[in-house]
Amino acid sequence: MKNTFPLALTFLTKLPWPWPGPADESALARSLFWFPWVGAVLGLMFWAAWAGLAKILPQPAAAGLLLAFTAWITGGLHLDGLADTFDGLGGGRAPAEALRIMKDSRVGAFGVISLVAVLVLKFSLFLSVTGPASRVLLLYPVISRCGIVLMAYLSSYARPEGGLGQAMTQGVSGRLVAGASLCTGALSLALMGVSGLRLVGVAGLVVWFGSLYFRKRLGGITGDILGATNEALEVLVLTGALMLR
Repeated sequence: MKNTFPLALTFLTKLPWPWPGPADESALARSLFWFPWVGAVLGLMFWAAWAGLAKILPQPAAAGLLLAFTAWITGGLHLDGLADTFDGLGGGRAPAEALRIMKDSRVGAFGVISLVAVLVLKFSLFLSVTGPASRVLLLYPVISRCGIVLMAYLSSYARPEGGLGQAMTQGVSGRLVAGASLCTGALSLALMGVSGLRLVGVAGLVVWFGSLYFRKRLGGITGDILGATNEALEVLVLTGALMLR
């Protein structure tokens, strides 16, 4: 875990930070511990952006610009994984066929539909965030990125030829997951109290059921599925926070 925060930051965002060591598979796996903290950095940026935009623009315009900012600062990494995942699940019946479609760089109908649906949902949820509920902008990237860590721990890698996600699924340890989860729980409690812990618990259950589904459907997960997990949890946490306010 030591010295891998810069790697986690530059892997998950477009923020520059020199990585002093080799970005090998072992370092990438260790950097998973910092994923929730990268989420905290993003959350602070999202909350500050929303606070500033909402003061000078109508809320629909502010929500649209915030949505564009969230996609840009993360390089669309998780959105790309979402589209590839839904293309594979929608277009391939057999596991091998689904995995082949997911690896294709072209975006199909299922991928476009999933992207439009998630972006519309996020826009609507951002538009609904007002008053004390805006604290969820600080928290939702934390929980979603902790979900990536948990999904990697619970799952095996689906592609026999290997891939980027394999370093995460094989290198993540129980100690690392426990550390990331404790950090996420502490941040959630500090930002939203008991409601924050409830959101963490629900997200954990969703990840657990998701890992079972992908184990049965594809024999495991890929890096694209980790990205799709992040997007699904972001929508889930934003929705849950609005329900609990």
